[in-house]
Amino acid sequence: MAGNNTPRVVITGVGVVSPIGIGKDDFWDNLLRGRTGIDFLRAFPNMDLPSRFAAEVRDFDPLAYLRQKKMLKVMSRDIQLGVAAASIAFEDSSLKTGGYDPDRLGVEFGAGNIAIDPQDMQEAVAACMSGEDVFDFNRFTGESMGEIAPLWLLKHLPNMPACHVAIQHDARGPNNTITCRDSSALLAMDEAVRVIQRGSADVMIVGAGSSNIHPVDIARLNLLNSLSRRHDDPARACRPFDMDRDGTIVGEGAAAFIVESYEHAHRRGAEIYAEILGIGSGCDGSDDVAAVGGTGIVRAIQAALRKAQIDPDEIGHINAHGNSTKAEDLLESRAYHRALGSAAEKIPVTGLKCYFGNFDAGSGAVELAGSILSLRKGNLPMTLNYETPDPLCRLNVVHDQPLALRNSTALSVNRTNMGQSAAVIVRSI
Repeated sequence: MAGNNTPRVVITGVGVVSPIGIGKDDFWDNLLRGRTGIDFLRAFPNMDLPSRFAAEVRDFDPLAYLRQKKMLKVMSRDIQLGVAAASIAFEDSSLKTGGYDPDRLGVEFGAGNIAIDPQDMQEAVAACMSGEDVFDFNRFTGESMGEIAPLWLLKHLPNMPACHVAIQHDARGPNNTITCRDSSALLAMDEAVRVIQRGSADVMIVGAGSSNIHPVDIARLNLLNSLSRRHDDPARACRPFDMDRDGTIVGEGAAAFIVESYEHAHRRGAEIYAEILGIGSGCDGSDDVAAVGGTGIVRAIQAALRKAQIDPDEIGHINAHGNSTKAEDLLESRAYHRALGSAAEKIPVTGLKCYFGNFDAGSGAVELAGSILSLRKGNLPMTLNYETPDPLCRLNVVHDQPLALRNSTALSVNRTNMGQSAAVIVRSI
């Protein structure tokens, strides 16, 4: 991504909060061992829901990651996960007070839809009910407003994860939020890289977190026909690129990264995970033919390759979006063939949603963490439940066991179901 005079940008810290582990070590161990976090939903009764499976983050104590405990009362689950991941990444990077300028430490965070808890509105709704148990809309803007907590909205604003991360780490530099669903994390990374390269910051805290463990989210995604209808074996429900795939599984989690200029990292003696070579984005637009062929992904990959100044056959592995739906996996595979040519059938591909489901903005961040750790460890986790290859996809999907990597370059891709796509190329150094 860096030209002759463009600052190189590297990743020096990784923080993960996921259904298969909190912290990079537990997360990686479960990836390598093929242990999924998808199970029967336990957070609330699931018998009346269209999908009874979920990938939940269990044994998570948000207070363990907060400097100001009072902030918890204005944090939704999504915000808690994101702030925790950022704190883990910050500690992992060994950034110390005095070792950086707070005015040149910024935040770029991705956020998705932060669902409202029905309990938060219960008293306000009750105040609007007439004697015949009919909701009176005329009361809602009047007397019922007093039944809503004054700071209630702060739990659901998408910019609040970035705000809380900045407060937590006294980050006084550029601060922004990307709300582009599944592509949010990679787009936030792209913006952070540009902030550093134009000289507006030395270090950026980048990431995304979200939770779809919510009955409204499950019902909404079911209407979009994106959820698996299986009810028997949760561990085998999510199966990216497999012939028998029938949908994804809801999940929750977050990942965050410390991103800084190579010069700043080298000067402080930081341990470097990878260099960000190129990031691209694209959208399908309104053309139905383009949407079927994944033009947004094609444009994103092509832009990332141009910035990275590498050829497709130099890519060591692809961390696919792999949503495990019939239409989206087929579209994605077509896009790889269009963007990468003959290399598309040779490059090893992994789809990690079979470990932790899909959770909007946060899943792209956790997937990127998986690729970065794969480069560091020299092994690529297998795609679970890939038993019957789909002849229409024609991808080299890693399955049965992890793959020893022979190449230090990775491509990670994410896409929304509306066609907004992003791709990043990283290389271990």
